Amino acid sequence: MASDHDPMPQEAAAAFDKAIAIDPKDPRARYFLAVRKDLAKDHEGAIRDWLALLGDTPPGAPWEADLRRTIEQVGKINKIDVAPRLAAVKPVAPHPPMGGMSVAAAAIPGPSSEQMQAAAQLPKGQQDAMVEGMVSGLEAKLKANPGNVDGWIMLMRSRMTLGETAKAAAAYAQAKAANPAQAGRIRDEARILGVPGV
Repeated sequence: MASDHDPMPQEAAAAFDKAIAIDPKDPRARYFLAVRKDLAKDHEGAIRDWLALLGDTPPGAPWEADLRRTIEQVGKINKIDVAPRLAAVKPVAPHPPMGGMSVAAAAIPGPSSEQMQAAAQLPKGQQDAMVEGMVSGLEAKLKANPGNVDGWIMLMRSRMTLGETAKAAAAYAQAKAANPAQAGRIRDEARILGVPGV
């Protein structure tokens, strides 16, 4: 990102190669290795790799929407019809955190379909207020029970989804302070979410 002239400097490419050797499922390394293919004019190969990553992406993962948008944009620029292939991607079932899936990437239990339908009927301002109320409720629960590491991760994810990066960073700091023994895990999850300053 610091390079003005090379979108994929050798140091970055080497770091992604190393990351994929350590963990072949690492979503960021897989994404950027596909970017490298796209930069090398292998647009079809890049799209194929991104579609495979999308197939392994848990529903609601922080990067899901951006990944779909990237596939659509690269397809459009290079006149590759990606719509049927995107439609064919079946989302993976979310894994429980104990199954090795990070809490940051796992789907978070949300409101019921009835609650979703009710929220959809609300004007935009009221929808925003409802969402903020749910996130504030989670924050209040964490003040009462600061040892709930999964709760802190969900709060960071919610704040990042809402674009409230400063509040996400504050949640990260509070989570670490309240759970020093789990600081490494909290840092790893915050990195997945893209929390600033981690």
